[in-house]
Amino acid sequence: MNNAVQEEFWSTSAGRSWIALQSEMDFILRPVLDLVLQKACLSDGDRVLDVGCGTGASILEALKKVGNNGHVTGIDISQIMLDYAKTRLKKSSNFLLLKEDAQLYDFKYERVDALISRFGVMFFQNTTAAFSNLSRALVPEALLTFAAWGPASQNPFFIQPASIANHVLGSMPKVDRNLPGPFAFESPERTIPLLEAAGLQDITVESIPLLLYAPESAMKTAELMCNIGPASSALIYFKPIYSDRVRLISALAEWLQSCETSKGIELSAQINLYQAKKAY
Repeated sequence: MNNAVQEEFWSTSAGRSWIALQSEMDFILRPVLDLVLQKACLSDGDRVLDVGCGTGASILEALKKVGNNGHVTGIDISQIMLDYAKTRLKKSSNFLLLKEDAQLYDFKYERVDALISRFGVMFFQNTTAAFSNLSRALVPEALLTFAAWGPASQNPFFIQPASIANHVLGSMPKVDRNLPGPFAFESPERTIPLLEAAGLQDITVESIPLLLYAPESAMKTAELMCNIGPASSALIYFKPIYSDRVRLISALAEWLQSCETSKGIELSAQINLYQAKKAY
């Protein structure tokens, strides 16, 4: 049941790429984090558990909500991402970083008021077991608030680079989107029963449209997509010659130019915002 595959992935190439592009990815995904924190309604003094905290963006923002009387614990399976988070949090003291698998970690000492996650809960090998274990860290009726990608077809940030890479490089093997990965929670009909089986109650999901903005030019954003996401996966899989990589970047940039607005490169997104409570 452990997350060895995900740990290897996020502790090597994916983790290093995310760290290298941390500021760009935080900018792109800022609307998602804002949504999570708005819905979580954190208050001064709250004790918070941030699942899949990565490089620490969500911890930094949660600390602003809970103040000096609160505390935020971040848990992640990637040591290199946690090491980077620690450097970003050096001016704060009321936090804890745990390099652990949230499915298996013994939470007997944690008593937190709220659980949050920005795209950190879709990678569990066993969703029900993971949330059953996470609930042990929560006080009765604690609120869980987490964002997951909605249907792939409604998220061009993912689906369009995959389509373009398919055209330029060739078809990738089909992937079961129910498996751990970005779209494991795209179907509420599948996900809610898994959460109910973990003992959670008052489960709700909102499908929320957002606009994501790229902070760089079309060419720079195309290069980013070749380091993180499905275009990057295609490059790793096919190991193309340099000219094919250049063709892929050019094709991505051409699409991104068509998304340019007065506010910058604009990409629509559909987010599933899940909330639930721990049973009393």
